[in-house]
Amino acid sequence: MAKVEIELVRKVLQRNDLDFETISQILGDLELEASSGDGPEAGAMATVKKQYVIVVSDPDWKFAEELFTGWVLQIPEDQSPLEINGQLVRAAYEFNRSKKGARDPVKTITDVCEIVPAKMLRNQSVWVRTKEPVLVVRTDNKIPLEGFAMRQRDEDCIDGELPLA
Repeated sequence: MAKVEIELVRKVLQRNDLDFETISQILGDLELEASSGDGPEAGAMATVKKQYVIVVSDPDWKFAEELFTGWVLQIPEDQSPLEINGQLVRAAYEFNRSKKGARDPVKTITDVCEIVPAKMLRNQSVWVRTKEPVLVVRTDNKIPLEGFAMRQRDEDCIDGELPLA
């Protein structure tokens, strides 16, 4: 719907020979609605700060042993990441109650991330950033500095001579 300035509405109402009280009442209602933010654009105007969450598919609980796939999602910043599974399940239930979901229901979290429309996920305060699963690689979060220094020194050597410090 197009946004119209209140002054333009005032001019149009005055041209249509409405009495002053009616014009004032209509403009007052418009200003009240615009300032209250209860209109359809109220949700679009308020932005939510979000945090990223990676949901990993680990059906047999072997995360430390092999590669896994996962999805990158966003949730509101003030929300606990532990609630994400429940939100995805609620979005699946909502989708399965729809006409399309009744015909072809989703049965896994993979289906939820790939098939469920963004609007249904957004109703649960979840934003899927990767519809396709991404590989998750385990790391021990350490950098072996001693080995790197030794390799670097070996690469700097010419004909087996150590470089002068």
